[in-house]
Amino acid sequence: MVTKTALKPWPATLFAAFVLVLVSCAEVPVTGRNQLLLLSESDLNAMSFQGYRKFMATHPLSDDQQAAEMVRRVGRRIADAVERYLAARGKSHILQGYRWEFNLVEGKEMNAWCMPGGKVVVYTGLLPVVKNETGLAVVLGHEIAHAVARHGNERISQELALRLGGAALSTALSGASPVVAGILKQAYGLGADLGVLLPYSRVQETEADRLGLIFMAMAGYDPRAALDFWKRMLAAEKGPRPPELLSTHPSGRKRLENITRFLPEALKYYNGPVKPE
Repeated sequence: MVTKTALKPWPATLFAAFVLVLVSCAEVPVTGRNQLLLLSESDLNAMSFQGYRKFMATHPLSDDQQAAEMVRRVGRRIADAVERYLAARGKSHILQGYRWEFNLVEGKEMNAWCMPGGKVVVYTGLLPVVKNETGLAVVLGHEIAHAVARHGNERISQELALRLGGAALSTALSGASPVVAGILKQAYGLGADLGVLLPYSRVQETEADRLGLIFMAMAGYDPRAALDFWKRMLAAEKGPRPPELLSTHPSGRKRLENITRFLPEALKYYNGPVKPE
């Protein structure tokens, strides 16, 4: 028997929070991890494209045409492989509105990033560490994984949930909000000098490592090269200025342990080296 007490209405803020969680749950491709996404991907992509244009307007492209072409080639191979994988599983909607672009920019930073919507930047300072096309595939697989797994939306959603509650969150997401705009600007450095400023969580970083190995393997790059690449990155970390790419990532030994653990799964997607075009 249902009593009147059991039918007591929920507080408005609790109900709004429950509804937001209920309608905003998503699942990361491959790993199946549940995540909370509060922002529209189309809105997030639009802001990402705007920030990317501002960044490219103030950062010169590298004049090393051979290296720039390698960045475009490797990025496109991995993106194509991911698109085929998602299409075969009826999940092409995850990349709806993506406009892939891969650029090599001048900069001493040992860094690379991928913004929502598929805008990818590699700094020339990373080239001596990647050494070759397969080493670059390790980096781009990881960064593309962040975008495909919608880690940016998830991270911003987590930040919004922390700063706002219930009805306030519902109101902020219903239209233009200075709070949302501020977090988006912080997260993706809109108009700033760096790419992603708001750090991903350790769970997201480890997930990007796992997905990145799978994505590079799908594209024909041997995922076992990731161990040597990250060893080189960790060696570079001992210098006076640690690589930006390591600033928010798991500790060196833990990362290598994780990659070793993920390799058997990634190798199932590897059918041999890429064939020349």
